[in-house]
Amino acid sequence: MSSEFTSSILFPEEPRSGWWFGFVGARLLVYDEQPVRLPKVSSLKAIGIQPIRTQFIGYLQGHPCYSAELSLEAPLPDGLALIRLRELYGSLDEQLFAVAERAVQIVEWDRTHQFCGCCGTPTIQLPNERAKRCPKCALVNYPRLSPAIIVLIARDQEILLARAPRFPEGMYSILAGFVEPGESLEEAIEREVQEEVGVEIQEIHYFSSQPWPYPNSLMVGFTATYAGGEIVIDHEEIVDAGWFHKHHLPRLPSRHSIARKMIDWFVEQA
Repeated sequence: MSSEFTSSILFPEEPRSGWWFGFVGARLLVYDEQPVRLPKVSSLKAIGIQPIRTQFIGYLQGHPCYSAELSLEAPLPDGLALIRLRELYGSLDEQLFAVAERAVQIVEWDRTHQFCGCCGTPTIQLPNERAKRCPKCALVNYPRLSPAIIVLIARDQEILLARAPRFPEGMYSILAGFVEPGESLEEAIEREVQEEVGVEIQEIHYFSSQPWPYPNSLMVGFTATYAGGEIVIDHEEIVDAGWFHKHHLPRLPSRHSIARKMIDWFVEQA
């Protein structure tokens, strides 16, 4: 998307038709048809919707992209529906899906930062950056981003997979967790692995990253190799874990996730 999407906070000087990413929570406004498509108009009012708040996102292939917070109570015009963003992966155009992941985070930030968290004064949107400033105490808030690590641990032709209680039935994935204040990414990896499965690792290497707007994470992926120890699971976050041969894997996360991309990469290695 990076070569065809340009981020911007400034609305076009004249109203222009563009894609609208309207959200109620994590549910995106789409036309209830196949293939799934987004409203592409100059204003949501043109299709009978009055948004609570709007933000400009940028330009995709030269076309404006707008985000909007919608009312939960307001009825939708015929032909439109609200569908959870995760459920639209594979149905919505890949580039539009990537912008939607950006938009949902901006909508949520906009919704939750209408007032200063320090003194309670209504905030002001800054004109030239994605930030809100308190006119009373000058506190500035930017969209929140929570870094998280995710690590694929390999042992010869096997990888360590674990199952969290929130996962769908039978699904396993690689280990992940949020970075704590004061930690480096590498320290977060070592702590999470020790806490969740108790094994030692070595040879930590960066793999790739992925925005993960559920609600506002950046997943930073790493690979590592097993260095010793037996699996001892943390029953608060993990209900099962084990070594799986790369040609005999259980149910895995969706192909959209960085976890699946890392697992697929490992399977394809000679």
